[in-house]
Parts: sequence; C-alpha cells; structure tokens
Amino acid sequence: MHGNKAISSDQYDKQPERCLAMNTTSLFPRWVEPRINEAMLDTPVVLVVGPRQAGKTTLVRQVASKGLRYLTLDDELTLLAAREDPVGFISSLDRAVIDEIQRAPQLLLAIKKSVDEDRRPGRFLLTGSANLMTLPTVADSLAGRMETLSLLPLSQSEIEGQSANWLDHVFSGRLPQVMTSDDLTVSAQSQDLIQRVLRGGYPEALTRQSSRRRVTWAKQYIDAIIQRDVRDITEIDHLDQLPRFLSALAQKAGQVSNYSQLGGQVGLDGKTVARYIGIFEQMYLLKRVQAWARNRLNRVVKTPKLQFIDAGLLSALLDLTEEEVEKDRTRFGNVLETFVYGELLKHSTTAAGDYRLMYFRDFDKFEVDIVIENTAGQLVGVEVKATATLRVQDLRGLKKLSTFAGESFKMGVLLYNGKETLPLGDGLWAAPIASLWGREG
Repeated sequence: MHGNKAISSDQYDKQPERCLAMNTTSLFPRWVEPRINEAMLDTPVVLVVGPRQAGKTTLVRQVASKGLRYLTLDDELTLLAAREDPVGFISSLDRAVIDEIQRAPQLLLAIKKSVDEDRRPGRFLLTGSANLMTLPTVADSLAGRMETLSLLPLSQSEIEGQSANWLDHVFSGRLPQVMTSDDLTVSAQSQDLIQRVLRGGYPEALTRQSSRRRVTWAKQYIDAIIQRDVRDITEIDHLDQLPRFLSALAQKAGQVSNYSQLGGQVGLDGKTVARYIGIFEQMYLLKRVQAWARNRLNRVVKTPKLQFIDAGLLSALLDLTEEEVEKDRTRFGNVLETFVYGELLKHSTTAAGDYRLMYFRDFDKFEVDIVIENTAGQLVGVEVKATATLRVQDLRGLKKLSTFAGESFKMGVLLYNGKETLPLGDGLWAAPIASLWGREG
C-alpha cells in the first residue's frame, strides 16, 4: 500500500476509473454496497451520506455504470443549472446519480415532486457530504420516499477484506477470530496498531507514502472542507475561527468536557460553540456521544462527550506522531479510543442489527468507554486499553455498568493490544483490538 504513487484528491473523486488503474489498492470492498443495491430495488430515492473523500463518488459511479446518468454538483455548470431551475433540472432526468446534493438542497423538493408522479424504485441515487437531515424541510420532504445510508472512511475490516461484523457477533454471544499472526512479536504488533490508528481510514490518506505526507493531506483536507463546504450548509462571518476551534476540540476528544468553557478559552461564547460543534457534526468530522442512562438511574453523568470519526484526522490535529507514541503513550490512549469508536460506528452502518453507541460514567467516576445498545435494550460495554497486559482494576467500569444494567447487560469486552480472547467471568471478556477486523468464526 505504502509503495504506491499518491493520487490527488481531485483525481480520486473526479476520475475514479483512471485512479483505480493507477492504484489497484483503491479497490477495497465497501460493505454498504449491497445495501445500496438492495435499497435501489424498492425505494425511489437512496441517499448515501458521509464525509468528503470517504469514497462515495467512486462507489456511486460504479452503480451509475448500470444504466443511471451521473451528474456531480461539483461541476460549476451543473450546479448553476440545479440552483437556477431545480424543477426543470430534475424533470429532464429519468434515473440518475446526483453527487454532492448538499450543494443544491433545493433539488430535493423537485425530486419529491418527480417521485410523487413516478414512484418507480431506484430513480435517484444521491450523495451528500453534509448531513441533509439537519437542514430545514429536508427530512419531511422525502419522508417515506428516501432511504439514507452512511459511507464513512474505510474500516479496518474493509482494508483487510474481512466481512465479519463485530457488533452482530458480540450481540449473538461470540467474538470474531483475530487476524494477527501468531509469530508477530509484541513490539511488531504494537507498531502495527499505532500505524493503523495514526493512518486513519480515508482512501486518499492510505495512498500517501509516509506519515508526514498523510498529515499534510489531512490538514489540507480539513482546511479545504471548512473553506468550501461549510458555505453550502450555513453562513459564517469568520471562517478563520473554525480551524482554531476544531484544534481545541481535538485536545478534548473522548473526554467529558464543558465545551462552553473550552469556547471561552478560544474566545467563543456558548451559543457559538454549540453552533460550531453542530457544523462539524454535519460535515461528519465528529460526533456527540450521549451518556447511557435510564430514568431510574440518577447517579449517571448525562453530559455528552465528543468523538472524532477518524483517528487519522484527529492525530493530525494533535500533531501526534509514531515516534512520540513509541516513547510516551500519554496522548495515545484517547486517540485509540477514538479509533475503536470509529471502527464500531462503521460497523453499525452495515450491521444486520440496529445499534446505538453511547458511553457510561457515574458520579463516582466509574467509566466505560463505549456502551452499545440494540433495539431490545440489551447492552454490550466496551473498554479500550492500549497495553498488552491487563489488571483487575481495568474491569471496574464494566462491572459497575453490569450492576446498573442488570439483566440488560449482555456482555462486557475489554479490548486490549494482545492476542488472546479469554473469559474473565460474569459475562466479561478480554479480546484483542484486532478482533475488530477479525474473520467469521
């Protein structure tokens, strides 16, 4: 992978066939593709959402090759036509892929009118690099007519070509088999994990030949979407504040924090902080994670914490390097938690079941990094440790969650940088972090 020639962001999005010829490692399986094909068989409009450069264009152009016209609103003439005459634009189409629909959200009402007149399935396949469901009237305008699917940066399972879904496995009472080689030394295994975390999952970043080049790409990527895409979803007078605030948020990733207080440290009031965090969520850079709680539990902290979706972008914002991590693991723990959260979030977008990702913390500061709940209310707790050895106190949070949850507690998993999957009693397990990209077993 690292020996391939890097491909520019523009080439990757706009000339996918040429890029795949240049770089065959771009042909990673995307586990959401069968979901798209399935939805196109019975739903008039299918929307694929996720951050820019996650691979949406490459994926939907493959679908477009099956008889749909492909249009991108990144093309200025196409964008002009869409904005000036949305009804005429849509009425000229029979079946089409429309890329980056958030650049002309007025098209959605025209699409509603068109599909109300012609409800054939698979008429429109849309992509969006912003969460359109947060835009006024959009959610209502296509209710019952549109299915939304998420495409996030590559998961480690997709990179490894392993289709086992970790969430479905643990809720069925088993863990995927680990892919790590038995003869891999502890040092080599640790280095492999560090590289995976710092690299992240953006396809473009994976083509870069060195960590320095990946960091350069990541920082330019963040600057580009702030300068360009934010304008598509909102009006902000001082765009120069966003990169500085995003960097400040990166310092608090994975922590329960007072973001208004943090805003004060960078000269922003609470209302502006909430607005900026909302924008970053719309752009799929980060996500607010709610605390798991029930009404009868009054000793559980309700404040949400913030997680970045891609650990590679977070590492770039923190200027965290492989050399630093190998010398001092102090800052690596929070980034590793982000990495695990991101992997589980990606699994949730293609799982057979429906899952919510939360966290647990009570006022006695017993914590569980990630709490996963299915539609039946069953819980799986996940605690993340960067080490290859575990201590009995590492189980404190999972045991407290089990006590709070009672019969709803299905399993607790302590993910660590080791090789063995072992039971720890009372529904608790130690499992390698590498089980997240394990195989069926």
